[in-house]
Amino acid sequence: MISLLGLALLVAGASSCGVSTYPPAVARVVNGEEVVPHSWPWQVSLQYIYNGDGYWYHTCGASLLNKNWVLTAAHCISSYNTYRVMLGKHDFSQQEPGQKTISVVKLINHPNWNPDYLSGGNDISLLKLAEPVEFSDTIQPVCLPAPGQILEQDTGCYVTGWGNLQTNGPAPNTLQQGLLLVVDYKTCSKHDWWGTLVDTNMVCAGGDGIVSSCMGDSGGPLNCKNAQGAWEVHGVVSFGSSLGCNYYKKPSVFSRVSDFNDWISTTIASN
Repeated sequence: MISLLGLALLVAGASSCGVSTYPPAVARVVNGEEVVPHSWPWQVSLQYIYNGDGYWYHTCGASLLNKNWVLTAAHCISSYNTYRVMLGKHDFSQQEPGQKTISVVKLINHPNWNPDYLSGGNDISLLKLAEPVEFSDTIQPVCLPAPGQILEQDTGCYVTGWGNLQTNGPAPNTLQQGLLLVVDYKTCSKHDWWGTLVDTNMVCAGGDGIVSSCMGDSGGPLNCKNAQGAWEVHGVVSFGSSLGCNYYKKPSVFSRVSDFNDWISTTIASN
């Protein structure tokens, strides 16, 4: 059995996690804005190559867990594609000091993930990198939440990513953040919210009709600060409303990471 301390060290691969050299600007409510560069140093761009033109394209977000592993959403992954990750990145339009690009050598979706049933849950995947990441001011791992932890109603967390700024685009070159308030399961499962499409292994956040995740944010983190001041990845962006990214009473839905601690630790340990 792995202790909580052992699990933290296994996942983070370091004595610290969830701490940024360049603190994010999180003191106010935002409707989505460009982040302080490199203030979310565990944010990853998951990219695939399109064989028709030979270019790499951003497809999803992801989170760096330790020197060898990245966490993302299972719906982002296809066995037909070749993937790489870009770390230490802020602006896609520029070559930035400290950025790192690494190939993905192993894709492991949760065994209970069903690609034909997105709302069935288990939309979570681990990616093993071809080489260990060297941590720096712009590349750091994020912390995992405690196993089984449930966020309280109206907890403020931040979704980050390069997803569309609004329904049907455009997509930004620079990393964006948005403050989302957690919606508890009792509320989110009401018939005029998400109803039976959400489960207890998910986190709902947002639903105010203003701020949400959007296409291109999938797989990225829901960042929540713990009592010690470190950031934890409590959610992995899973789905939103087909009616639009910022639809009222249709909050962004995330895979609840605290429900998958055992799977994460055993998968990393055995691979």
